[in-house]
Amino acid sequence: MTESFPYQSELPPSRGSRRRQATRWVPLLLGLVLGFLLYRQLFGPGSHARTPRPVTPRGDLAQDEKSTIELFQKSSPSVVFITTLRIERSLASPSVIAEGTGSGFIWDTAGHVVTNYHVIAGLKNVGTVAQVTLSDRKSYDAEVVGIAPKYDLALLKIPVVPGVPLQPLPIGTSADLLVGQKVFAIGDPFGLDQTLTTGIVSALGRTIQGVGNRAIEDAIQTDAAINPGNSGGPLLDSAGRLIGINTAIFSPSGGNAGIGFAVPVDTVNRIIPQLITHRKVIRPYTGMQFIDSVSELITQQMGVTGALVIGVEPNSPAATAGLRGTRRLASGQISPGDVVVEADGRPVNVADEIDAVVERHEAGDVLKLKILRDGKGQNVQLKLDPPRE
Repeated sequence: MTESFPYQSELPPSRGSRRRQATRWVPLLLGLVLGFLLYRQLFGPGSHARTPRPVTPRGDLAQDEKSTIELFQKSSPSVVFITTLRIERSLASPSVIAEGTGSGFIWDTAGHVVTNYHVIAGLKNVGTVAQVTLSDRKSYDAEVVGIAPKYDLALLKIPVVPGVPLQPLPIGTSADLLVGQKVFAIGDPFGLDQTLTTGIVSALGRTIQGVGNRAIEDAIQTDAAINPGNSGGPLLDSAGRLIGINTAIFSPSGGNAGIGFAVPVDTVNRIIPQLITHRKVIRPYTGMQFIDSVSELITQQMGVTGALVIGVEPNSPAATAGLRGTRRLASGQISPGDVVVEADGRPVNVADEIDAVVERHEAGDVLKLKILRDGKGQNVQLKLDPPRE
């Protein structure tokens, strides 16, 4: 007997069928991969760092900020950048080398520019010229009108060009300054033009050493940053008035150390008109003669401090007041003259300090002196004469 079993085919599917099945899975896999990447981008680690944060409105500026901004915008066009250039001649072609830089400011519409003497001191060297760059970045060759090294002041002049406005700074006074009031310094520290720094008046009446160790009296001390390059720039009060010229810093390293000094504007306003008119400082005539080196030697031997009168010119205010000069006796010994220890109530150590007091006067004024004669103090008054050439 024969049994029969149902037949079932075991043949594998064809290649075309397998390819069609795999193709159906590709879009699904791609969708899963893209979805995963999008999720990591939006919600994964670091996703917030790549998304800009919304800007928070700041509101209106504070009133003191507005005042500072307005002061700078009004004053900065008056501030200039000064470069001293040395021209070296060669067979090939002349080359220009920067000697020094500093700041300055427009004094008047005639083109006068005020700066520190030490900024342009290199101009005494042959082949050195000064260049003034205005706030519009245009540069002009400058003429040196006059200098006052004792006060670290110098006056330059640039040509007046039609269509180029020259904006002088308003002048204030240093007589009523108070410690603690705000001050603003504008200049070009390290060649970075139109830089504003702020601070306060830290102290008044300072005596600082200027060019050649000359004493500059009544200097303004400030904590507004004063660095190399903004010497000669203006120090302003909160009304935008000129109250001083930035001139020096106290720093072991030469950088700003929190203590800066400025020549007071009352000194500037007295000296600059003289430089414009006479090209030098003019002081009333006293007739007293001094030699600092001799004075220092003899006053040390005498054990006193002051300025020794070396000579008295005939028919001078000093002669009329009866002042005595130093004499050599027949025996060869030196007979010291009068020693001036005070001028208008100010202590005197060297003759320059007498000159500084005299320069505050005009011809016809009375100069009050306290002298030592033969070890005894006396008060003397000199009626000052006009300057003598």
